[in-house]
Amino acid sequence: MIKVGDVMAVEFPRIDGLATVAEAMSLMRRHGVDALVVNRRDHSDEAGLLLLSDIAGEVIGRNRAPERVNVYEIMKKPALTLPADMLARYAVRLLTQFQVSHAVVVDPDRNPVGLVTVRNLVLGPEPAA
Repeated sequence: MIKVGDVMAVEFPRIDGLATVAEAMSLMRRHGVDALVVNRRDHSDEAGLLLLSDIAGEVIGRNRAPERVNVYEIMKKPALTLPADMLARYAVRLLTQFQVSHAVVVDPDRNPVGLVTVRNLVLGPEPAA
């Protein structure tokens, strides 16, 4: 039985909600990813998620300057979160039900420990480079 923790990315870039979208784009380019986990401000906060599609639709498509838009203005929050021990087949159902492509994997204290995509859940983890 494959679990979310078996296919999640354990190394994933994070960003602060106060960072600019230009900074987020630079981080995405540097790491070759299309999603960033947005850090929680404190223990009572929830994690956010910034997708490349958010930047495309909310910033580039609306002709807004990425240097003048903060991540918190366009991110998804709260992000859909999953426990690492959830079976992959249930995670796929959940992501497709909510029509999202990414979810943040959290530990019991709700701290992000991974990032998982529908692609990872269906095809397995990315091969090591």
